[in-house]
Amino acid sequence: GMSFTPVFDQEAAMTIGDIAVDWNTNTIWVGTGENNSSRSSYSGVGIYKSTDGGKTWNNMGLPETHHIGRILLDPDDANMMYVAVLGHLYSDNKERGIYKTTDGGKTWNQTLYINEHTGCIDIIMDPADKNILYAAAWDRDRRAWNFRGNGEGSAIYKSTDAGNTWKLITAGGNGFPHGEGVGRIGLAASEKNGKTVLYAFLDNQFRREKKKDEDTTRLTKDLLRAMNVESFEKIGKKKLEDFLRTNDFPEKYTADTIFTLVKSRKITPQTLVEFLEDANSLLFDTDVIGAELYRSDDGGATWYKPYEKYMDDLFYSYGYYFAQVRVEKNNPDKVYLIGFVILRSDDGGKMFTNINGENVHVDHHALWLNPNKPGHLINGNDGGVNISFDDGKTWSKCNNPPVGQFYSVNYDMEKPYNVYGGLQDNGVWYGSSTSKNSNEWHQTGKYPFTELLEGDGMQVAVDTRGNNNVYTGFQFGNYFRVNTLTQNTKYITPKHELGGRPYRWNWQSPIQLSLHNQDIIYFGANKLYRSMNYGNDFKPISADLTKGGKKGNVPYGTLTTIHESPLKFGLIYTGSDDGLIYVTKDGGNTWKKISDKMPQDMWVSRLQASSFSEGRVYAALNGYRWDDFHPYLYVSEDYGSNWVPIGTDLPFEPINVIKEDPLNENILYVGTDNGCYVSINRGKNFMRMTGGLPAVAVHDLVIQPRDHDLILGTHGRSIYICSVRELQQLHDSILQKDLYLFSTNEIDYNNSWGRRDFNWDTIKGPEIKIPAFMNKSGKVDITFYGDSTLVLKKLNFNGVRGLNYFSYDLSIDSTILSNYEIVLNKDLKPEDEKLKVKKADNGNYYLQPGRYRYTVEANGTKAEQVLLIEKKH
Repeated sequence: GMSFTPVFDQEAAMTIGDIAVDWNTNTIWVGTGENNSSRSSYSGVGIYKSTDGGKTWNNMGLPETHHIGRILLDPDDANMMYVAVLGHLYSDNKERGIYKTTDGGKTWNQTLYINEHTGCIDIIMDPADKNILYAAAWDRDRRAWNFRGNGEGSAIYKSTDAGNTWKLITAGGNGFPHGEGVGRIGLAASEKNGKTVLYAFLDNQFRREKKKDEDTTRLTKDLLRAMNVESFEKIGKKKLEDFLRTNDFPEKYTADTIFTLVKSRKITPQTLVEFLEDANSLLFDTDVIGAELYRSDDGGATWYKPYEKYMDDLFYSYGYYFAQVRVEKNNPDKVYLIGFVILRSDDGGKMFTNINGENVHVDHHALWLNPNKPGHLINGNDGGVNISFDDGKTWSKCNNPPVGQFYSVNYDMEKPYNVYGGLQDNGVWYGSSTSKNSNEWHQTGKYPFTELLEGDGMQVAVDTRGNNNVYTGFQFGNYFRVNTLTQNTKYITPKHELGGRPYRWNWQSPIQLSLHNQDIIYFGANKLYRSMNYGNDFKPISADLTKGGKKGNVPYGTLTTIHESPLKFGLIYTGSDDGLIYVTKDGGNTWKKISDKMPQDMWVSRLQASSFSEGRVYAALNGYRWDDFHPYLYVSEDYGSNWVPIGTDLPFEPINVIKEDPLNENILYVGTDNGCYVSINRGKNFMRMTGGLPAVAVHDLVIQPRDHDLILGTHGRSIYICSVRELQQLHDSILQKDLYLFSTNEIDYNNSWGRRDFNWDTIKGPEIKIPAFMNKSGKVDITFYGDSTLVLKKLNFNGVRGLNYFSYDLSIDSTILSNYEIVLNKDLKPEDEKLKVKKADNGNYYLQPGRYRYTVEANGTKAEQVLLIEKKH
């Protein structure tokens, strides 16, 4: 487990709810669709099966299940298995509950169905009797404006006939909670001496009872909620001042100011609470019971809590993200709970120890216990994979390959340029674009990237004028100006006035530096804000540019994208999560809604004003939050008055981002929930970009204009960079040719090519790419010449229609070595030392510094180019 090889890179779904392996037959089962229910939990397309260890895959059905909770294999029958199915996340459907197959996945039977919004998150087998099964049902519903992670349908079911029929065993009265507050449940079982012990780990969303001995000397939000004006006036000045300063109220709000405002009825005591309650506080501070562990020693007939206190700081209010329990196979007293941290109990859940190591990220989603070696643990969390061989005392971090979930990416103009990105629960980082995935820093201690901020890293705006200013932040609009040189950090988010309506901020609030003056910043809440002075202050330049929000526990009616025209200052477009697009042509003085002729209510994922035509603008809409997977992509040539669909040949994958190439107006790049696509005819047709890129959600992409690099921020496989230098040159003059040969970059000669530094060193040889465009597939012959006639090397390839990159290792044929040396020495003076081409340690002879030519011949057409090798050091 110290390194991993991808085996599921090009399938139709990239998120996985569970995997199961039959080691006897080398069969792998994959349940696609993440089993979490977060705002970016991607759906799947059913169950996949591989019978050759992951080399090839077959889809075995259940496409409408969308999210798989667990796969359970029969230990004796390779054709029998059970699947716990959650069903759709953003809509109701009937494909939920428990499915069973007895013929290896050829057919499926739904043996447990509860209702259209309750599925199953977990299923386990009694270790003493494989015919006894337990399933955890989860009643949950998500909308763009609200998430309900608990309900009447959440419960535990039991089967005694191998899953053919089921009985509800937590209907109340047996120690396990029942009702509206029951959330996600994780299950585990262990057997010892013929007795089975069951554990159920519950996200309990019922409210806590008020403490009878609550401290009333300290002012709290709960006390303020219950106060009227008269009782508020009796609060001591010091107590109110302490509350204001402890909760970081602006300095202008003093105790005297607040008393005056309340007395004059301009605000109420509850206004102080409303001022503090943003989306983050609701996420962490809601007073629910939270994590609870239940145990049954009688097959689920009765339940009790071995740990009777509140499990504070294990779930907070978002236990739907966790709620998993593990227990050792033959030791029911060894219990592990995974939540915000990992806890271990050695006494059946009475006491717990935190085993979240210092190099282990918080927020845990997976834990495997080696059934044959107690204490060997593999853990999956928001920071990747960790492995322990000593029961959690120490951990190794094993993030190879990288699995970062980027929300955004950006660049600067340093040489080499830096890449910036915000990651899910891993902050905001930046580092050199020349960095490659490597473990070398484990030895040197020089990690190539630097962290700017912690938390959930969101959008990043970079001042490219060389002043080191970066504007970025974490969720729900909490943004900062950070100087990467001095590390000075300033909070820049505008705050509403006390008594005014709070601003609504998206989880990933949009920010853009003006393309005409980077002192100017645009920042989107439900209104558009502008700063003229590096973010020192902001002023609104619009009214509410959304439909006004909806009642729910997720901020809604928020701006999701902003783009100012590169051609005209003050020509700005905004898009919102509730489907509205607005334009202003005068810097915010007047606004016009331009989305009435488009599909309604869709999340506006990206707007792109053209660099080539002032009235042209592109729009991408995303139906993910409606369980609508159409690729909605549009262009307007008249500032959004009329829209035309483009990208009609794109697959059914919601679109996250569209970008116009900065040099070639015909080229468009699109990032979807399952890949990256490019068009060379302004959206009439799109082609998938592969070349080593897995099928993964592309959340953001940018083009570094000086270096001609396309930078992709993927949500699951970190950052990818590819050169688009040749792609940008594909104008009609080239596209109409049968064969076109692009120039290659000058090569820096290195006399260590193919050589070892010491006897056991790994040999590294050079490699270049010969770029060529072909209008028809066919055989390709490439010939390199030392002079007009001397052939140094011949290469043969199979070319494809479109762009080709043919590899050449800069070696020459040894049979022409003497003739090559004659060419190298023909212009030497008598006193000059003759050049000798030495054999490298890998047996190759390499080109020396000089000017060479090469020809490429394909389909009866020949083209020629020059190759320059310079010795600079």
